[in-house]
Amino acid sequence: MEDILSASPDLVLRYGLSTGILILIVIILRMGIHNSLFQGTDLSAESRRRWGTTIRDILLVIFILGIGFIWAPKIQTFAVSLLAIALALVLATKEIITCLSGSMVRALTKAYTLGDRIEVGEIRGNVLDHNALTTTILEIGPGQTSHQYTGRAIIIPNSWIFQHAITNETYSKKYRLHIITVPLSTDDNWKLAEQLLLKAGREEAAPHIEEARAYLKKLEGKLWLDAPSVDPRVTIQLPEPGRIHLLLRVPCPTQFPSRLEQAILKKFLAEFQFSPRFVPTGPATIS
Repeated sequence: MEDILSASPDLVLRYGLSTGILILIVIILRMGIHNSLFQGTDLSAESRRRWGTTIRDILLVIFILGIGFIWAPKIQTFAVSLLAIALALVLATKEIITCLSGSMVRALTKAYTLGDRIEVGEIRGNVLDHNALTTTILEIGPGQTSHQYTGRAIIIPNSWIFQHAITNETYSKKYRLHIITVPLSTDDNWKLAEQLLLKAGREEAAPHIEEARAYLKKLEGKLWLDAPSVDPRVTIQLPEPGRIHLLLRVPCPTQFPSRLEQAILKKFLAEFQFSPRFVPTGPATIS
């Protein structure tokens, strides 16, 4: 460190000027690319955000490498002294390093990307932005069964990747299998309810079935997965004495499961509420 402080003013000025030029070049590049992305009309808003985030990270790496290249001749003369400083910095910036490590894990594992709907701990929503330190989530709630935005944006540190399991609800991107749970009492005509629920599911999901089957079959080869059946089906659960849960599984567009769910529930209730021994047991939830 003393070596840099004792360097001639001309040398320090030269390094400082080179650093300033590097900063100016990075700023000009970012502004130019940013304007090109947002003035174009052939890219969607999500594609622009994705490209903007990628370019920002690349420019950051270029800037760090440039600084290292400019100051390398002076840095190498006091590398031993820097080791002690580096150890102190590691202890002082442990959380920042963990966030950077979490960002690397996210990028390597492709755990999520812009636009994905994820759940981290008790936070659930769509990924609005992510950088080297944090991830911004547009919250969906209340609760784990809702599909409505709350209007809140939550910023979480990337270190959470090491502390919580991450659920990606949109991993299959275009189509997914959606579960609708209808709670009943054992006094209800559950056999009729099963028939009506399956009928409503088949009718409302009909426009998506063939395309979803082809899409998931395509993913089978890409991701080495066994493509599940996309035909609507109902299974029965007994969560507690006197209660019955009918679970309807249907294929639906990944980004809009609530639309299909509401259409199925409305059609089911319109027919089932007038059947014998129908007792309302509360709203349906999503498992």
